[in-house]
Amino acid sequence: MAAVLDSVRAFFAQNAFTIDMENPGDVVARENLLDLTMGPNRRRKSSETLRRGRVPAEGLALVARDPDGHVIGTVRLWNVEAGVSHEGMPVDALMLGPLAVDCAHEGKGIGGALMRAAIGEAKSRGHGAILLVGDAPYYERFGFFAEKAQHLVMPGPFERSRFLAIELKDGWLEGAAGMLVASGRKLAMPRMRRAA
Repeated sequence: MAAVLDSVRAFFAQNAFTIDMENPGDVVARENLLDLTMGPNRRRKSSETLRRGRVPAEGLALVARDPDGHVIGTVRLWNVEAGVSHEGMPVDALMLGPLAVDCAHEGKGIGGALMRAAIGEAKSRGHGAILLVGDAPYYERFGFFAEKAQHLVMPGPFERSRFLAIELKDGWLEGAAGMLVASGRKLAMPRMRRAA
């Protein structure tokens, strides 16, 4: 595990939490947290089409845990092609989302810690840019701005002012234009046995 995650620990309001890599045992807790915080329509969002049937980018599925080890926050990043360059070549990038924190733990810096850890880990793994759809006033403090994504579009409806990006390598998105397309590994589907 990268050094960024080895020591990420935050203390707010006398409650400690740790940021860690997601593991297979976190799936149910993560999905329950997302259902609770994002509501029943979370799977209908345009960004979901980029995640459906895919696995997160290598090493970029993170969780926040309380002192007892329970999942109280989550963030994942996904491989995408952010349009094409001036030369017509796909521009590799990451799509962040969803970011969620258990309502009982809001205001303790967990979301910010997850964001900083995700950005740091993506940068340490050599990625060039991260895109997301979210509230600009929240994400601008991490370096995300609409201007960086101005020539890119999401597959499906989206609000232009909420479509944001950060370059982890200077100029990575310069000249990138077109639609975001999922490019990550596909989720392995279990084989179904035929009845004899």
